[in-house]
Amino acid sequence: MYSLQTEQYNFSPAIVAAKKVPDPFEWLARDHYPWSASTTAAAVASTNTTQDARSSVTRLKNLLLGTALSLTLVFGFYYTTDTRSSLHEYLVIPLLRYVYPDAEDAHEFGNKALKFLGSFGLHPRERGDPDATGDLAVEVFGHKLGNPVGTSAGIDKHCEIPDVLLLAGPAIVEIGGVTPQPQEGNPKPRVWRIKSQNALINRYGLNSEGADYIAMRLRQRLREYAYHMGLGIDQQAEQMILDGEAGVPPGSLHEGKLLAVQIAKNKWTKDEDIESVKKDYVYCTSLLGRYADIIVVNVSSPNTPGLRSLQKSEPLTDILEAVVGAARKVKRKTPVHVMVKVSPDEDSEEDVRGICDAVWDSGVDGVVVGNTTKKRPDPLPGYSIPEQEQRYLSEAGGYSGPSTFGRTLALVKRYRKILDESSYIRADETNPPSSTTNGQSTQKDLGRIEPTAQSPSSDSKDQPSIASSIASSAKSLLLETHDETHPPITDSEVDASVSRDKENLKPQTPEEAAESTSQPIIRLPERTNPFSSSSNTADEPSPSPASQTGNATASSSTDTRPSPSTSLASSIPLSPPSSSPSSSDPPRRKVIFATGGITNGAQALQILDAGADISQVYTALVYGGIGTISKMKMEMRAELAAKAKAKGTSTGR
Repeated sequence: MYSLQTEQYNFSPAIVAAKKVPDPFEWLARDHYPWSASTTAAAVASTNTTQDARSSVTRLKNLLLGTALSLTLVFGFYYTTDTRSSLHEYLVIPLLRYVYPDAEDAHEFGNKALKFLGSFGLHPRERGDPDATGDLAVEVFGHKLGNPVGTSAGIDKHCEIPDVLLLAGPAIVEIGGVTPQPQEGNPKPRVWRIKSQNALINRYGLNSEGADYIAMRLRQRLREYAYHMGLGIDQQAEQMILDGEAGVPPGSLHEGKLLAVQIAKNKWTKDEDIESVKKDYVYCTSLLGRYADIIVVNVSSPNTPGLRSLQKSEPLTDILEAVVGAARKVKRKTPVHVMVKVSPDEDSEEDVRGICDAVWDSGVDGVVVGNTTKKRPDPLPGYSIPEQEQRYLSEAGGYSGPSTFGRTLALVKRYRKILDESSYIRADETNPPSSTTNGQSTQKDLGRIEPTAQSPSSDSKDQPSIASSIASSAKSLLLETHDETHPPITDSEVDASVSRDKENLKPQTPEEAAESTSQPIIRLPERTNPFSSSSNTADEPSPSPASQTGNATASSSTDTRPSPSTSLASSIPLSPPSSSPSSSDPPRRKVIFATGGITNGAQALQILDAGADISQVYTALVYGGIGTISKMKMEMRAELAAKAKAKGTSTGR
């Protein structure tokens, strides 16, 4: 509102309107803004059109920028959370080393970060399910695993990230070690990096939160899984998972994967008190075996004084028998398998054979070959060790790194050889050799008993009769079969009985004599070797007795009368009856996990070729990051493809 007041004029809007006084500013509009109202409206409309065009361009730009940003975020999420991303090895690991000079602090922060990301589903994982092709599949303890690579204990000591690790690609994750009661381990600092060798020295001393706490964490994990499966969250739902009703191993809770829990004794438990040591291991097994697929008995840590003394055959057998007994008592239908982790430093022939004997005698399922070593290997070829790292090497503790691979490989070969040799020895003990009837030779293999040099032939006049052979068999059997209730029979008593029976036997007819040459006295099933790569003998039908005697068979095949050898010998057992149906079966092959210096796919394949079933990694994962397992498997596939191509080329030539 404009109000212009002077002594002569008062041009308030109200007065102007009432008195029809001309607007004093009308001249200004008329003289300086000559366009009409219609012209002004057109100008305004043009301006609005221009603004709308500009607004459309802006909206389009915003849309494009928003789309690009969204795609970048999505791509960044999938790239950074894919274990195949080089980001984990070349950015995350160097950054952790820079921020945390102490190796243990860096390790703990990495685990906490993975745990935090895992709670929101943002953790790295192996995408695309590369194991679905089955080219690396193996069978361990009756489970078909997608690949033969696992992680060693020490990566996840306190069971904080088992699922994150399982989703990173390995088929087996080992957590722990876990002790019965909580213990802090050795004083810090206790971990050092040997960067020039990609190695570590640690003397953790089995720091653990205790078996009760770890068991509680595992139980909570299992019940949450049962709840997400729609089974509930109570004891009954837990038992259903443990009994295998969910179709996954009750430890890992992932199809084609297994969870191992490593256990150890407390450091204050005296090594010479074997009963107390056994109680420590049994306590851990009773609590943790319920939620694990594999229990690993650690008797080889170099950082617990006196622990390695338990690797001697006698105490080790006692401990392992106790653990196996506790594992069998775990309340669930699916079995808990037991393995023992041995030291690479106890590598003499006596040590290795003693451990293998303890493994067989105790009934454990396998061996984890390798742990950190007290020795300091030579540097890798072409690399020198800086002065600071030389000081680290003088620290007490266990060494792990690529330079230990050669020893691990050699040790795996030795354990595989001795374990398999022991299996054959025990197979022979389970199925004792049968002696021939004439006492001149012994048949070591449980095949069919062939006729001896004195077996009857078509010329019954020059050879002993079938009755003599049967009588000899009976005599041998009577001399061997006795117990505390029935004292052994003397030779004179047997001879008198045999002579009496021979007098009462009806003489053989020519037909019976001919028939007796066509088949052995008794025919037992062929025994096949389960470890042999060739199964032709098992697949081919056994030759009939007729095919072994030529013309004599033809004459006997027309005779339908029962043979004296068949009717009499069938009533005489050759050996005492077995205590169980499976007692004659060969012992099951022991499983070997190998750890120590394995850093790439080619080395993993060498370990497997040496006789191991699983290659485990620890130090390689610390230096290579969460994507190490995926990288190793890609290298293994490339190595196998190159070998297959080379083999095909050589065959084509």
